Amino acid sequence: MSNHNFDQEVSQARYTGLKIKEGDNLSISVSAFDEMAVKPFNLNTMASTNDPEKSTGAGSGGYFVSPEGYITMPVLGRIYCLGMTKKALKEDIEERLKAYLIDPMVDIKLNNFNFSVLGAVGSPGQKSTNNEKINLFQAIALAGDMSTSADRTKVKLLRYSEESQKDTLVSLDFSDASIVKSPYYYLQQNDILYVEPDKNAQIAANTTNPNRALFLQLLAVGFSVLALIIRLTN
Repeated sequence: MSNHNFDQEVSQARYTGLKIKEGDNLSISVSAFDEMAVKPFNLNTMASTNDPEKSTGAGSGGYFVSPEGYITMPVLGRIYCLGMTKKALKEDIEERLKAYLIDPMVDIKLNNFNFSVLGAVGSPGQKSTNNEKINLFQAIALAGDMSTSADRTKVKLLRYSEESQKDTLVSLDFSDASIVKSPYYYLQQNDILYVEPDKNAQIAANTTNPNRALFLQLLAVGFSVLALIIRLTN
């Protein structure tokens, strides 16, 4: 593999901003020098949202990306954003606002970030957070940390790329300090982490509890099914 290809793959895997997907909930705030002129463009100053049935609650606002890939903003109307980065959407909205405001500024935050942690952790399953820049250790912490039977040197990360429509499976060693420099250190939307149980601990547990082997087999099947479901719903 050439150095150019390596650098390109690392750059794509690093945290550079999430692409907007159907069902995402975006917080979008508009500001400008004239505070009165800005009010009509912000949800928290409007009586209704673009989707009342999916309102995120009083005062929080939020724009849900429709199945067709649109959000609907006050005054500006429908804006297509499916597959865009936050930076690209920010620039698009700011350009539209220039017809109404002088030097408008737009801030966009993703309210829902979903990932799954399975295997030898305290609380396996799908997790959701409002922090869109979450690293591997934070993800494991949200899943109740690794259990005593976990093999910290063998953690699998499954990531689906919409561009190539393929899965990438990588093995991570949480005992290696250089993991913080890994191109996979920051999670992306819908990543799946699978913490493998330590084989020696598994053998010992199976000796005292024959049902544990069946449980682990079912867990592995569940992992595969969940990966398929997440891929089909994207």
